[in-house]
Amino acid sequence: MSGDAGLSPASSSASAQTLSHAPFSYPAFRLFWFARLSTTFAYQMFGVAVGWQVYDLTRSAYVLGLVGLAQFLPSVVLVLASGHIADRYDRRYVVRACQAIEALVALALAVMAANGHAGVQPIFLCVVVIGAMRAFETPTLQALLPTLVPPQALPRAVALSSSAGQTGVILGPALGGFLYVAGAPVVYATAAGLFLLAHVLLALVRMERAVPVSTPVSLESLFAGIAFIKRRPVVLGAISLDLFAVLLGGATALLPIYARDILGTGAWGLGLLRSAPAVGALGMALFLAHRPLDRHVGRVMFAAVAVFGLATLVFGVSRWLPLSMLALVLLGASDMISVVIRTSLVQLDTPDAMRGRVSAVNSVFVGASNQLGEFESGMLAGLFGPVASVVIGGLGTLLVVAAWMRLFPALTQRDRMRDPLPEPAGHPSSGG
Repeated sequence: MSGDAGLSPASSSASAQTLSHAPFSYPAFRLFWFARLSTTFAYQMFGVAVGWQVYDLTRSAYVLGLVGLAQFLPSVVLVLASGHIADRYDRRYVVRACQAIEALVALALAVMAANGHAGVQPIFLCVVVIGAMRAFETPTLQALLPTLVPPQALPRAVALSSSAGQTGVILGPALGGFLYVAGAPVVYATAAGLFLLAHVLLALVRMERAVPVSTPVSLESLFAGIAFIKRRPVVLGAISLDLFAVLLGGATALLPIYARDILGTGAWGLGLLRSAPAVGALGMALFLAHRPLDRHVGRVMFAAVAVFGLATLVFGVSRWLPLSMLALVLLGASDMISVVIRTSLVQLDTPDAMRGRVSAVNSVFVGASNQLGEFESGMLAGLFGPVASVVIGGLGTLLVVAAWMRLFPALTQRDRMRDPLPEPAGHPSSGG
């Protein structure tokens, strides 16, 4: 039978509950998902073009490392301001303003590249501006997501949102690498168009949210996100584990060197290498969207980060492109488990009025583990060579996992995503 007439009340109730847990049943989330897909697509294409241009101009691992640092530093400088703005103003408008500026920056680089003026200094200036915009955009998007779906649907929404990002990471670098054959201006112009598309999609999002309380700016309000995280050992342990483990294990800044000098491929090979972690991450995100983690989430997170370190070691010593890509796929899948657990813990345990400030602090940790990790990898590669740099990073990740399991026993023992352990004696209550 095709109709509902034969369903019992219990079946109807179960169907309604299933629908409530399906993030795509909410129009606002669907628009959000496609906007994130578009902006991630654009950012990854932008990154491929910048990385290839910079290495073409300099042939320097140090300069590649500085590209990562130029993306990361704005998030540190702006962390307090970005979180406060995300909690004080309509988050949709904040994100759209960032995307409009990102589109203008990408378009400016396209014009400079077409005219032969895209030297190292102009590229770095544009990278810093993009980094500043992402310092506002990333935590604001994180804080916006929980307002688009009910709490019981959030873990699946986080996984699906991550799948949008990872789809962009897969296709963006690959397409960016192939389009680079036609020239850097084509890549930058395409990225500008995708930033603008995301801007338009978010303009269509309709949602209800309580008007933010317009309280005076104070040091206490600016630092509230940091204080909130310090009071929760599970959250602090989760985001600091990501910071140190992925910072040491991050080797993405060295992919141009691996593509050109170690694996002997061209720009197309760089696109494939940059896409490989996202293949694993996307597969894992889709799996977690249908089978969300429910038990032993702390131990699962530590195991995933340990696998991340082992995959980094394999990639570091590989000289065969298929094996290198397989290691990166495994690396991406294990990292996605950590991302979903960390993001869900942070968002579920944080009141909406503080999500912007807490997400801003969290985004600095994430940025440090990525952009600052690229800087660290570039510096080590300049001193010891790219292979030694990646191997050292993989070993460091495994040591961090062992240390954090002892330093944060509450995180190791965390069982359910939405069933936090009682606060340790002497800790302030969640209300502060």
